[in-house]
Amino acid sequence: MRPLLLAMAALFPLLASGTELAYPKTEVGVAEVKELPPGKILVARSNRPYFSGGNQLFGRLFRYIQSNRIPMTAPVEAGMEPGTMVFYVDAASSTRPDLASTKDVELREVPARSVASVGIRGSYTQAAYDANLARLRDWLATRPDLEVAGEPYAVYWDSPFVPGFLKRSEVHIPVRKRAS
Repeated sequence: MRPLLLAMAALFPLLASGTELAYPKTEVGVAEVKELPPGKILVARSNRPYFSGGNQLFGRLFRYIQSNRIPMTAPVEAGMEPGTMVFYVDAASSTRPDLASTKDVELREVPARSVASVGIRGSYTQAAYDANLARLRDWLATRPDLEVAGEPYAVYWDSPFVPGFLKRSEVHIPVRKRAS
């Protein structure tokens, strides 16, 4: 019975084709620069580091989208220190005039932006984040045409029900072209 449940959990995201993607995934093991489109996001903040646990960020955002009947999108982004979590608002809901910030969730627009990205497979842990952030920084050091333009953050593509060895994530570092 347990293998069947694991298989169902792993396949559920593939079968739930109604999930809108905010932008394309970076392939596992690949480092690249990609352009993220403008959009509307929901942000929850904590005074604790993201991986410290107990920060309740997902719950705040999930309650907001449930109470406002907004579909879940992918990915979820996570800032590390202080901890933040970002949900993207789907295209249809992004034009709704009834959506507003609350004491727990900020609603705001983000412009198009460039990020350096590395694709990852495996559990969502601080060790995986730290190792891949170091890898992405090493890769950026080979790109003299780019400079860092913001704080790094994690990008999570799969639900908590997907087994760790199947999960997909990324680390992003905002970048811009270096002035010549």
